[in-house]
Parts: sequence; structure tokens; C-alpha cells
Amino acid sequence: MKENRTVRLQVVQGYPASDFKFGFFLIVCLLWSLQENVSAQCRFENKPFVTGENVDYVIYFKWGILMPKAGQASIDFYETNEDNMPGYSYRLLFRTTGLFESIYKMRDTLASFHDINMRLLRGIKNSNEGGYYSIDQLTFSYLNDNVSAHSLRYTPTHVKIDTTLTSEGCVFDLMSSVLYLRSLNFTGMTIGDRFSFQVMIGRDVVNVSFHYKGQAILERNNVKYKTRYFSMDIYDEVFEQNESAAEIWIGDDENRIPIKIRAKLKLGAGEAYYSTSSGLKYPLNCRIVISKNRK
Repeated sequence: MKENRTVRLQVVQGYPASDFKFGFFLIVCLLWSLQENVSAQCRFENKPFVTGENVDYVIYFKWGILMPKAGQASIDFYETNEDNMPGYSYRLLFRTTGLFESIYKMRDTLASFHDINMRLLRGIKNSNEGGYYSIDQLTFSYLNDNVSAHSLRYTPTHVKIDTTLTSEGCVFDLMSSVLYLRSLNFTGMTIGDRFSFQVMIGRDVVNVSFHYKGQAILERNNVKYKTRYFSMDIYDEVFEQNESAAEIWIGDDENRIPIKIRAKLKLGAGEAYYSTSSGLKYPLNCRIVISKNRK
């Protein structure tokens, strides 16, 4: 039996922190597009992202005919010097708003850290959910086709998880999966294509697969976006159903930003909508501008 240790709660830049289920929906859904045949360490190529990128989202919770605003999220990509090693971090900040803020206040900070060659070194999730604080850390190592990660979850007073996860092939933490998946090329995809990989979380290695459904025009607040539409199978108990547990619409341009995400939860559904962005590498050409003078 492992001895409980007293540990000091850390904070990743930004918000103080939330334990897992709503945060899991956010990350799984705000972030992923798709995967092709890759090597075990899943190198990042043809990056559509650039340091200084920031993308904002508005989150809603849908329950029957009700659809209140639940929160807001921001995702950024920046240079870092983790453990005196230059590299990059990809980070998500989430907070509840409105009615949800008064009922169940939440703050999440999630980040992945990479070396200058974009190999994943560490993932961290700081959580503050209804006053409950915890930190999850994954520290990655590689040997040939095998991937292992030391998984540590702790509160200010107790160690809750201290284990090693192992797998092979293409494996990520939540945030780094986005960077890799956004770097891939949509060219050559055909409707019905299916793509699979794994994500390490806590004690688990979660299986995820995507089904490409084709191109779609998405309209939001009188603005239209050209998108690529995918459904997702997520084999985790957070979701009411594993097959087609979520849907995601990815902007059909060189940035490949998620424009809308919908996930079926055990109680209702969560929906995330693109709001604003800055520092993108390319123009947001997926946005369809309609002239007011058009007859």
C-alpha cells in the first residue's frame, strides 16, 4: 500500500484548476480532428498552429428544450522553458459562467509540454471543481514502439493515483492529441473513413475513433463556416453511449480549428461553439463572408 503524502497544490499559468468529467468532454470535443498511419511517437508535421495562437469558445449545456450557457474556454499555443529546456506548450483554460457559476463553480487548466522537436514530455491538469482541488500529471518516456507514462494524481493532502501506463503505437495526453491531429492533411479522405488512437488519462488508456462524414456548411449567429464533419466513438464511462458519442465540425481551411462540437453525456448534452481567435497562422478562410449588398 502506498503511503499518503502531503503535497503542495501547484498552478499552471492562468486559472487555478477541475476534476474530470465536464473537463473531459471539453478537451475531447474542443480538440480532435483525425489520424492516419503513423509511427509510435507520432511526429508533428505541416503544423497549422503557430506560437501566439489563441482560440476562444462558448460552452452550452443542453437538457431537453433548455440550453443555458455553461462556460467559456480559451486555447493557446506558446513557447516555454520547462525544466530549463526550450520547447512549446498547448494549454486550455476553462471556467463556468452564469447559472453554472452559482450552482457548481469550476476552473480547469490543462497543458501539454513538448521539446523543440515537438515530442511530448509532460501533460498536466489542474482542477478546482466545487471547491475540490486536484492535480493530474503524466510524464512520458519512449522505447522503440512502446510508450509509457508515469501518472500521478494528488490533492493538497493525499496521493490518489501513482501508477505507470503503457501502450504502443500512437498515444497522447488530451492536449497533445490536438496538436498532432490538427497537423494532418484532409486531402484524400473519403466518406466512411475511420481513424483510431489512444489517450492516457488517470489510470486509463482510452480508445477513440473517428468517422469522416464529409463536408458541411455550419451556420452560427448569421455567419456560415465551411467544415469537415466527423462523428466520434469514445470508450469512456463519461458518455451515455460510446458509439457516436460526439460530433465535431472542423474548419475546412489551413488552420483546422474546431467550429462546433456536440457530445452526448449521461445527463443531457454539451455543445461548444467557436467564438473568436487571434494570432492564427493563416486567414480564417473557412468563414463565409456574405456581402450585405448581395441581391
